[in-house]
Amino acid sequence: MSDQKNLIIAIALSVAILLGFQLLVEAPKQERLRQQQAVQQSEQQASVPQPSPGQEGTTALPQLPSLAQQVAETITREKALAAAPRVKIEGKRLVGSLNLVGGRIDDITLPEYKETIKPDSQPIHLLSPAGGPSPYYAEFGWTAAGSGVAVPDGQTRWTADRDVLRPGQPVTLTWDNGQGLVFTRVINLDDNYLFTVTQKVENRGGAAVTLFPYALASRHGLPKTDGLYILYEGPLGVFRDAAGDEGTKQEHAYGDLAPGEPVEVNSVGGWIGFTDKYWLTALVPAPEQNVKARFTVAKGNGPDRFQVDYLGGGQQLEPGKSIESTSLLFAGAKEVKLIDRYEEQHRIPRFELAIDWGWFHFLTKPMFHAIDFLKGLLGNIGLAMLALTVIVKLIFFPLAYKSYVAMSAMKKLQPEMQKLRERYGENREMMQKELMALYKREKVNPAAGCLPILLQIPVFFALYKVLYITIELRHAPFYGWIRDLSAPDPTSWLNGFGLLPWSVPDLGPLAIISIGVWPILMGISMWAQMKMNPTPPDPVQQKIFALMPVVFTFMLGSFAAGLVIYWTWNNLLSILQQYVIMKRMGVKIGGGAEKPEPAPAKVAAKPKK
Repeated sequence: MSDQKNLIIAIALSVAILLGFQLLVEAPKQERLRQQQAVQQSEQQASVPQPSPGQEGTTALPQLPSLAQQVAETITREKALAAAPRVKIEGKRLVGSLNLVGGRIDDITLPEYKETIKPDSQPIHLLSPAGGPSPYYAEFGWTAAGSGVAVPDGQTRWTADRDVLRPGQPVTLTWDNGQGLVFTRVINLDDNYLFTVTQKVENRGGAAVTLFPYALASRHGLPKTDGLYILYEGPLGVFRDAAGDEGTKQEHAYGDLAPGEPVEVNSVGGWIGFTDKYWLTALVPAPEQNVKARFTVAKGNGPDRFQVDYLGGGQQLEPGKSIESTSLLFAGAKEVKLIDRYEEQHRIPRFELAIDWGWFHFLTKPMFHAIDFLKGLLGNIGLAMLALTVIVKLIFFPLAYKSYVAMSAMKKLQPEMQKLRERYGENREMMQKELMALYKREKVNPAAGCLPILLQIPVFFALYKVLYITIELRHAPFYGWIRDLSAPDPTSWLNGFGLLPWSVPDLGPLAIISIGVWPILMGISMWAQMKMNPTPPDPVQQKIFALMPVVFTFMLGSFAAGLVIYWTWNNLLSILQQYVIMKRMGVKIGGGAEKPEPAPAKVAAKPKK
């Protein structure tokens, strides 16, 4: 019984530590992050060149285009877009424009995805031009080994052969440097979110030159992130030591980068970019191309400027000849099937890791595919999640049955175990030896009762990851008031679950007390499940067990509604499962506190005749 008490106390302390960490550490951290983001977003922005940080001593390779420095004035996104000539982008799943000054892809909007579930919500603006708020763009080009060769930069005015870029209708940009070099850039777009950029240089002059192709993505200002340990958002990439190598993922968080200290990685192919919770901007060189990839940041004179880029090897361009380089740009939503298809079609190493599947990748991704398959059958992703829970319960039922049998066997040994504790007292080594002998003699495995619980922990975590990270569940509706399974239950007891005429204010760290209908239902189901078991005889244990449904109700109140619905449904299935097992074993359900079995009554001896 003391082991059970220690376990319960450990669980209670763990919950207390988690709540305390959330209130005392994470909440102030997130508040500081929000304040920093607000200050940076209010800074005035535009761009002028400056020396590339960390490259002052580089002699083996030429410098890439520098990170932008901020100046005093900023304008709206609309005015920034109107400040330069542009080629429209009219894709099937994205729209925007291409800046003819610099040739940048700096205006991408995803009309299928909205900021919120409100009907009048704005679509997601993924990339934005310099000069406006939060510049975020991709750029491609060439850099020369010597300073005497004019190459296109962020201020170059390109000439386009058409006004609109559409799938199957590429745009060709042209620029003549006046020294015999003619630069062309062909930009194509597929039916989804992938650009193919083919750069070509023709030497019409009389001298040979050496040029290095590059690609970069620049992001100004610290973007808003969830800041949770279960999800990475920031600069990342996958790099290969050799052509046949699978590739290694590297993540370099915004806060880990330092000015003048770029992180450089040599790679054969691979990819590099910025990942958000649901969106990705990634640069992909040719699979066999040797590149030097970098993660950099510049600070001062406004918001921080983050940049990821890669520089290809030098190509000798003789007079009368031409050279070319092809890169891919992904700018869109991290849809699982689409990411996987791009990985296979374009040989992008481990592109699936753009989605943060976590430690239980082997479980999380198959669980997503199972939910997606069931959604196709049932028509609703919430119903698919509930159906998957039933399947998991059926798979675990034999283990649950064995677990209950094992716990019953352990329960029968309690008197013998108590005698051993009284006999050996503080001699823990001898007591442990006798306990092991007792288990062996009675053929009892003390760990058998924990196995189903341990197996379900990664399943629960994997489902939580699926609900939290996959865009397929973003804004996915259920029934009733749940219109977004990836967001918390929108109802709250503070306004009578929407029946009272006022809204619930932002409570900050105290938002944990603003619980909705589904967390309350989860707490009730947890309480009902615990009532099926005999009440522990120890008063302290009784109080802990009584408080656990309340603690979990408030703790899960801010979790995704889909997760809370899953937990509630799982509790109901567990109640049904336990009822079936207990009926099959002839065990009484519930029934108050456990009492020691009474000693057998003595039978009075019959008097002799």
